Amino acid sequence: MVKVQGNRIINKNNMLIKYDKNNDGKVQYVADVSRNELEVDKDIMVLANPEIAKLPNWVIALVAAGGLAAALSTAAGLLLVISASVSHDLIKKMIKPDISEKGELIAARLSATVAVCVAGYFGINPPDFVAATVALAFGLAAASFFPAIILGIFSKRMNKEGAVAGMIVGILFMLFYMLKFKFDWFGGGTKEDWWLGISPEGFGTVAMIVNFIVSITISKLTPAPPKEVVKIIENIRLPNSAGEATH
Repeated sequence: MVKVQGNRIINKNNMLIKYDKNNDGKVQYVADVSRNELEVDKDIMVLANPEIAKLPNWVIALVAAGGLAAALSTAAGLLLVISASVSHDLIKKMIKPDISEKGELIAARLSATVAVCVAGYFGINPPDFVAATVALAFGLAAASFFPAIILGIFSKRMNKEGAVAGMIVGILFMLFYMLKFKFDWFGGGTKEDWWLGISPEGFGTVAMIVNFIVSITISKLTPAPPKEVVKIIENIRLPNSAGEATH
């Protein structure tokens, strides 16, 4: 039990540091979750490291500006990809080929708005600290896109049926495991219930392997891709302007 004296502990209502929940002037730091009154968020280390290292303020400002610039540039690029994928690849090429340019632009803006809202919600209510959240995002990417990209380049037998089936199975498998053990959906579960002891952050590897298996199996059971698609793959491996190989 620790008494709060003076201003040694500040920002009591800070989201990263919480203490003295019952306002009795004492902080109980115990193992019992129901009685513990000191909570320190893991993300605070990222913000506290420059202060701990006693760096000058201008260095901290440069680091913060660099981090913000990197975050904004990445977010802008991903928003452009999302809006173009929905408006052009999905709506223009598959759902409504006769859509006008104005309609395509409106669809792109609406999809970007929805993406911003979803990202903002998870930014305010993250499923875990920064590293774990990034691991979940990369797990979803590995379970969905990675096998299709690799097989699309290195396998001439890979077709759209195999790619689509693999991506659907992989991402649904990853989402089920993540929602079950991270968000307590589908009955929830504790650490002891993890399959083979694999955490939700690391389950993307398992879902990726399942994606590979489904993609290869479905592609072998369905018609081979058209010749023009095979030529595109060959051109990716060896561009026409590459010239002869030299020793």
